[in-house]
Amino acid sequence: RKALKGLTPYEFICKQWTSEPERFKVNPIHLMPGLNT
Repeated sequence: RKALKGLTPYEFICKQWTSEPERFKVNPIHLMPGLNT
């Protein structure tokens, strides 16, 4: 997996969601496949 700015995709999404929650209508954790199945 390619890291974004030194972060994993998961960490990147979490940081983006924390800094710009209005851009995400759902919690980013639900977008990550496999965690809630």
